[in-house]
Amino acid sequence: MGVLRALRGFFTGVGARSGPARGENGGSVVGAVPAAITTFAAVVISILDQLEDAQGGRAEAYRQLESVLWGDESDLQSSVAGRAIALAAQDLRVAQDTTAAVRMAASDVLVALARWHLHDVVSVLQGHLQALEEMSVELVLHTLHNLAIRYALQCVPFAGKTLAALRGVLSTAGSSRMLCAVCGVVEQWCSGISAYLRQREKCDFPHLGAAQLCAPVYSLGKQAMLRAMAVMMGVLLHAEEHHQHAWEQLLWLLHQYREVQDPSGVTRSLSYFLWAVMDVQAQVPRAKILAVIAAVHEQLCDEMEPPSPGHRAELCHCMVLQARICPEETIVFLYYKLRTGNKVDRVAAVEMLQALVRCDAPDVREKLPLFTKLVQSVCHDPAAQVRKAVLRFLGELLHSSAPGCSAWDVVGHLFGEFSRASGRLATGKLSVVEVWEERTVQRLCAHVLGSLDVSAGAVAKLLWPRLLQYVVPAEYTGMLVPLCRCLRALAERAERTEGEEEKAAPEALKPAEPAPLPAPQALLARLLVVAAVAPHTGGGHGAAALQLLQVLCGTIHRAVGASWATEIPLLLQHLAGTTAGFLDRAEWDSLLLKFLRASLEVIASEAWTVELSRELSRQLGGSPRLSWEKVCALAAAHPEGCSGRAWEAQAGARAGGGHLPQLTVAGARPLLLQRFLYKALGTALAACGCLRHVREQTLQHLEATDFLELWEAQGIVSVVSRCAESHFQLALSSVQQFTGTLKHRKQSHALRNRAARATLMVIYGRMALRAPREQLLTHVERDIVGNVLQLYREGCQDAQLKLSLVQSVTEISLAIQAADAGPRFELCCKRELLQMLLEVMQEEPQESPVQPRALMAVEQLSKLKPRLSREEKCSLLAQCCRGVVCLRHPEQMEARGEAAAAAPVAPGVQAPSLRALGQLMRTLLREEPAPICFEDVVQVLRHWLASAEECERERALQVCVQLLGAHEEQREHGRGSACEQFGSLAGLLGPLTCDASAASRWRAATCLGHLLQIGAETTDVAPCTNEIGYLRERLNAVAPDSLLATSTNIAKLVCKHVPQGQAADFMDTVMESLQCTRPVRAWAAGRWALTFLGDCGEQIFQEEVPELVTILCTCLQSTQQSTRRCFVLRAMFILARCHQEPVIDSLLQRCLPMDSNTVEVWRSLGRSALGYPILERLTEKLRAAGDSSQGSECCARELGSSQAALEPHTIIRALCEMVSVLQSEGLVQHLLPDLLPSLLGQVSETLREEMEPSLREPESSDTSGRLFVEVLELVLSKCLEERWLRLLREQGAWASLAEPQAHSAGVCLLASVLLRAELVPPRLLQNLSTWLDSCSANLRLTATAFFAEVRQR
Repeated sequence: MGVLRALRGFFTGVGARSGPARGENGGSVVGAVPAAITTFAAVVISILDQLEDAQGGRAEAYRQLESVLWGDESDLQSSVAGRAIALAAQDLRVAQDTTAAVRMAASDVLVALARWHLHDVVSVLQGHLQALEEMSVELVLHTLHNLAIRYALQCVPFAGKTLAALRGVLSTAGSSRMLCAVCGVVEQWCSGISAYLRQREKCDFPHLGAAQLCAPVYSLGKQAMLRAMAVMMGVLLHAEEHHQHAWEQLLWLLHQYREVQDPSGVTRSLSYFLWAVMDVQAQVPRAKILAVIAAVHEQLCDEMEPPSPGHRAELCHCMVLQARICPEETIVFLYYKLRTGNKVDRVAAVEMLQALVRCDAPDVREKLPLFTKLVQSVCHDPAAQVRKAVLRFLGELLHSSAPGCSAWDVVGHLFGEFSRASGRLATGKLSVVEVWEERTVQRLCAHVLGSLDVSAGAVAKLLWPRLLQYVVPAEYTGMLVPLCRCLRALAERAERTEGEEEKAAPEALKPAEPAPLPAPQALLARLLVVAAVAPHTGGGHGAAALQLLQVLCGTIHRAVGASWATEIPLLLQHLAGTTAGFLDRAEWDSLLLKFLRASLEVIASEAWTVELSRELSRQLGGSPRLSWEKVCALAAAHPEGCSGRAWEAQAGARAGGGHLPQLTVAGARPLLLQRFLYKALGTALAACGCLRHVREQTLQHLEATDFLELWEAQGIVSVVSRCAESHFQLALSSVQQFTGTLKHRKQSHALRNRAARATLMVIYGRMALRAPREQLLTHVERDIVGNVLQLYREGCQDAQLKLSLVQSVTEISLAIQAADAGPRFELCCKRELLQMLLEVMQEEPQESPVQPRALMAVEQLSKLKPRLSREEKCSLLAQCCRGVVCLRHPEQMEARGEAAAAAPVAPGVQAPSLRALGQLMRTLLREEPAPICFEDVVQVLRHWLASAEECERERALQVCVQLLGAHEEQREHGRGSACEQFGSLAGLLGPLTCDASAASRWRAATCLGHLLQIGAETTDVAPCTNEIGYLRERLNAVAPDSLLATSTNIAKLVCKHVPQGQAADFMDTVMESLQCTRPVRAWAAGRWALTFLGDCGEQIFQEEVPELVTILCTCLQSTQQSTRRCFVLRAMFILARCHQEPVIDSLLQRCLPMDSNTVEVWRSLGRSALGYPILERLTEKLRAAGDSSQGSECCARELGSSQAALEPHTIIRALCEMVSVLQSEGLVQHLLPDLLPSLLGQVSETLREEMEPSLREPESSDTSGRLFVEVLELVLSKCLEERWLRLLREQGAWASLAEPQAHSAGVCLLASVLLRAELVPPRLLQNLSTWLDSCSANLRLTATAFFAEVRQR
């Protein structure tokens, strides 16, 4: 009846009903309220306190609280109402100490509280619908039912969420009682919705649309109908007369799959019905059961809307129930779908069979062999989805440990499917989707194998030989981890059951013929190779292989058990990274090879070792030969990233040292496997005591190697060199024998012979590196180096052969150093080898990998005896720098026959070469006495640091950073001395802090920091170097002003540490940078020069000043830009301010006639603040020159030198230029008492009549006289007014002074004007009075004329 009421509620609505609460006996509940409590809230609080304290009967308290709530119209406070709701909701849950009466009373209290707090009550009830216990849910449903009865319209806003919550309850309803309770709630809430739709205009809450309210009702209604129908059909099955009606309703239920949006509800109802059928054991008509099977199968095959995992599991459960009800029909249907259905049908059928295997019912498990045969019919299906379904079925079959199933067939199918997928992937013709499908099949195979149960004794005896034979084949590498796990589990089980009698295997588990076991050598070789690749491929292969190896120690050889028990855990520890953190490939290979060598020594069986070497050769021959094209194909086939490092190597056999394409781990695995096989073979041959076998194997592999393939060439190098560790002379003679056969090979094999020569050169070097020390020195000169030189001379000297030469020389040099040859051993061909290496560097392009390796070879070779002289080392270093730093222009490359580069070499390409060059310089610093060698290196680098090419400067700076860092280390360890190149290097590096390249600026500042540390002897430069490090980071700025400011700050820190005596070196290099074409760098040079002179000018030695003046004047001559000339003139001013006398003397010593640059210098000084002091000093020099010319009788002979004769003229020229630019007339007037006698005396001395013939210079005397007169006129023009100057010109005073006959008249006229202008001070008369007693007649005549005019006035 409840079901009918629920269905009726979906279509009709009734009004809300109200009435008083009823007690358990049907009567109204009226409680007595204490007289002392008079307020509504106080009464409620008192009752709640009683409930919380658990005092008295809780049911009676709830009835009393309900009576109070219904008896008062007042609204209860929210806090008190919330407290009451929480208590009542808590008692709704089923608990051991809570009776049904208490829960029912709590439910009635919630209904009463909903009168004013409906939202809070409904929210709590919706949350309680998630309770797991059926009784609690029933009480919540009862409360919701009563709420809908009493507050029909008020509940409408909560209808959507409440009905949605009821859907979850309905889907888990496990009894008819619960289903009726849900239907009752649905009936009342639907009635309320119907009433609202009829009178929603009268409601005071926001209007809700009909569609909004009908959507949850429809969804819940469908589900309720399906659940009700399933329950009803289950009830009808109990009476046989109603079976026909139940079968009719079953068809209606199946039809709902096409009607509802969510078919999972139909499946749950169908499952409920099938349980009921199986429970009552009713006979289902064949047509009906086939209809059910077809409907379930159709749902599983739905590709448009695939079922969810939960729905899929429910469908499979229905299939299991059908198989238990009608097994024959189910099996026939599935067989039909497997044979005639499409791909989707076959997948669904296999999935149904998998569900049947999972069932534990005895009636289903006895048919497992039949299910297995059904699946075997599609084992070779080409569709990937079917193959995966079969694999999942086999996994379930193995997991269930089904009796009567052939474990061997299952294992064989797993490995066959894995191999099949690998073969399809190897073709490289699959689409992206197909590749993903095949890799999924591989992962599924590994997963199924990993779930294999080996606990059964009979299965264990069968699996051990079968699984063991899959270890060696390389095609099953991807299955190795679960395979090793199974084998380890089998071995451990065998140890536990040792000595116990095993039960005989069932006939179904016994194979037709025994499986062949792999050889112990094959197992050892295979597992070691897999472990070698583990650090690069991941996936746990390495650890699994090593753990299996430890388990198989008895199978491989009984002697290794004790040693492997210690060594293999250490290898596993290394592999896990617990000791080293990270292991690269070379280190890990070395550990495994040491393990192999130690194991062979423990085995100590010549025959066993010989067989191992043959097994390694077989595996090597069976591995695919990788050509260059195959490597490129691997790179294209595995473009995806991976967690490991990318593998790359030098391809010397291709394009002269080009790089391999980037390979991922998956692509590099074949190369790594092949490379380790070669190393393991060499180790086995080294441990082998049969020399005949070793020689045969060595020659055989030399003959079979394709030297054109880089991988095989590298492999044969590993084999022979490792063999030489124990059999050096045998390996050397074998290689020499093979070398001799190259001359007799056909010309058609010229390319292969060329590659063979290059590989043999590498073999000789590697053998030297691994040879025993006591045997190396006796063979290295003739048998090793001699053969290397012969192969190089006879071969085509391409990039491959040069690379081999470089590598061979490097390894031979390292071997000789490691052999500790002592002072007696000398490599006679050392200079010849050095010359070859230098030629290789010059011939190869700068981006070639040959160049850095050649530098490393030069470095190692230079350490050998005989030692090179200083000149040879300087020449060697210069050539190496030229090869690395020098920018090769296209014209130079074309002249040498090289292809011109389309673009400059990238900086990163040359980084190895620059590092190698720096290392070579470090070596030279360690060998030679540091100061001498350091000076040589700096001298070589200076040329490139000052280069006009930006890339050359950048490369030179990289080398300079390394050089100064190395020299600083030597200073710290007490092996170096003071840097005599500090000044020149600082002057050269300083302006480079404003270079165009940010990297160059950074490196220049780094070099300056090193230079400060090197130059520090007693002072602490740590603060300065720290400040430079801070300023260096600001050199990344782009604005020129910011760069110049930072460079100037660095200059202030560096310049004060320039040693005394190196000022000229500093200024010379700075002035060279001033002529740079880049303005910012030139301005930086100017600022560095000014900073140095300004801060350190006083400390400059007097002896250095003339050289500094010469440097500045030379720079001024070569600089035409006005801004840069200003820097030079400013520098001259600062220098003159600090060292006035030496600067003046140096300028006066410059030859006449005075050039324009010198004129500009004098004028610049004249305009400066030093104008008057310098003019005063020049006046003194001019007077001193005049005094020396009028001394004793021998003074004429003393003035015989040309320099003494020219000195007055030079002073006069300087005076002229300085006076011409003076702005203040008072300065000249102040000097007039000293300047006028000097100039007048010089004019007088140049008169011809009174000069002696020996001192006369006819060509220049007149010119000199006029020059002095002109200067005199210029000086007086700064002192006299224009009217007096005009008077002198009009009366011809200047011309008279220059003529011997009119000289006296000119002097009188000049004295007259000076007297009238009041410019004849007493000091002037005093200076002229000394001439009256002069030995020079001209001076006496001049003084007499001047004083005669003075007396007249």
